[in-house]
Amino acid sequence: MRKIPSILLLLLLTAIVSSAQKSINIPQRSSESDLEHTKWIDSVMRSILTIKPGATRKNLLTVFTEGGMSTRTHRKYVYKQCPYIKVDVEFAPVGKQDRPFIEMPEDRIIMISRPYLEYGIYD
Repeated sequence: MRKIPSILLLLLLTAIVSSAQKSINIPQRSSESDLEHTKWIDSVMRSILTIKPGATRKNLLTVFTEGGMSTRTHRKYVYKQCPYIKVDVEFAPVGKQDRPFIEMPEDRIIMISRPYLEYGIYD
């Protein structure tokens, strides 16, 4: 007699869990291409994280290329392997203080933004 309520309780719990799993977006197994994409993004992030405040503009140009309007102290850069990955960088000028528009390889990074995604802007 006690088995019937226990069985009903078990069925009810199973139905609730099943319903919850359907409403919650439980990730499925990743495909091989998903894993490759994830590995590539990891390598991108590791590469970008090598550039830190205190590094030079020359160091930055090993990972990024120029990507927009700028001044000597501020510029947007584009990741060399993907034109949609960008960072904003602020510099402290080093040398040639009398030439405020000439970017020098020795200029020091004082701030680099987190990487972000953005389509290219073309005039």
